[in-house]
Amino acid sequence: MIAALLHTVCALLRKSCGRKGVFMKFDVELVGKIGSMALIDKQDNMIDYTRVARLSRELKPGYIWISSGATEIGRLDYMMRAGKELPDNEDAKTDYAAQGQAILMQTYRQFVDSKYSVRQILVEHHHFNDEVKREHIRKLLLRCVEQNAIPIINYNDAVSEAENRRMEIAALSRSLLKVHECIDNDETSSLVACLVRAETLLIFTSVDGIYSDPHDPSTLIEEISGKDAYEVVENIEQYKKCCEGASRKGANGAKAKLEYVKEAAAQGTRVLIANGKYSIRDVLSGKVRCTKIGIR
Repeated sequence: MIAALLHTVCALLRKSCGRKGVFMKFDVELVGKIGSMALIDKQDNMIDYTRVARLSRELKPGYIWISSGATEIGRLDYMMRAGKELPDNEDAKTDYAAQGQAILMQTYRQFVDSKYSVRQILVEHHHFNDEVKREHIRKLLLRCVEQNAIPIINYNDAVSEAENRRMEIAALSRSLLKVHECIDNDETSSLVACLVRAETLLIFTSVDGIYSDPHDPSTLIEEISGKDAYEVVENIEQYKKCCEGASRKGANGAKAKLEYVKEAAAQGTRVLIANGKYSIRDVLSGKVRCTKIGIR
């Protein structure tokens, strides 16, 4: 599996130039992602507007932002307006996502610097499993940099039906060596980082990074690195063995995060997994503790 991953990375980057063993030419400064729970004020059961405002004001052209949260924000908004939740089924998830996505984008637009355009991009698995669609997304994202725009990406839960998606993924698995599901925005953010050749992939979560013991805050893993792509991937595989559990129902947890970021780290992108309570600036400058993954 490791050899197959590295063969793919080397094929994609064969024509790129390097530094310190990293043969990557970067086209985008930052791909960032924030998880649902990092966006929610748990005490008041609503969007953490202070956090969203702070992060939004840091966004600028050259940054691509992947934002979870539409489904949970939609659920909280529906409860506030209707006084109850919808039945716990697949339809409710799509209904909440449709309601929450509008609120999510409105909130980002409110706080992002008014001199920048904000563009909503909703994706599904087929956008990354089809070469033509993948190239269309890549060009769209790179035009945002040129046109002073900030793309906000999320999975299109409102129109994605689970059973149909499973059948499509199964069909693709019969013809493709590797199939991307993209229902987890950690995976989507890593795929985008690879697609646009990002210098940094920043994943904001509700904790300070990856822990060797998720129940002990003192076991934060501050660095996973290697002298080359092979060693980085091997070390990520070793640390995956420490990971178990997730922060909430439906989340895939630290082990999945490490699996998703392997290709980005192997291609030379610096990966940072940090707490959403911190500013982008402080994480990038190394002022706060987080998990750093990449080639030395």
